[in-house]
Amino acid sequence: MSPRAAGAAALVAACCLAGCGKEPPAPKADAAKERAEALERAKQGAFGTSVQALEAAKGLGADLNQKALDAVDKAEKDAK
Repeated sequence: MSPRAAGAAALVAACCLAGCGKEPPAPKADAAKERAEALERAKQGAFGTSVQALEAAKGLGADLNQKALDAVDKAEKDAK
């Protein structure tokens, strides 16, 4: 092994050992808050209508699920 390669290997090993045992720094931003802010920015950007349509579709899906549950409950109640 050449002296240059040995020095590089020693440097890599020293860097690896220096990083062991240290805890990673805590994130400086709240992920949920960042996600909400990004969604609001996306609604105003170039894809704003698509993002708003997706949000409306999610709400529509939840509404349809609730109506289906109500219909099943009513049918079970009427069957008794």
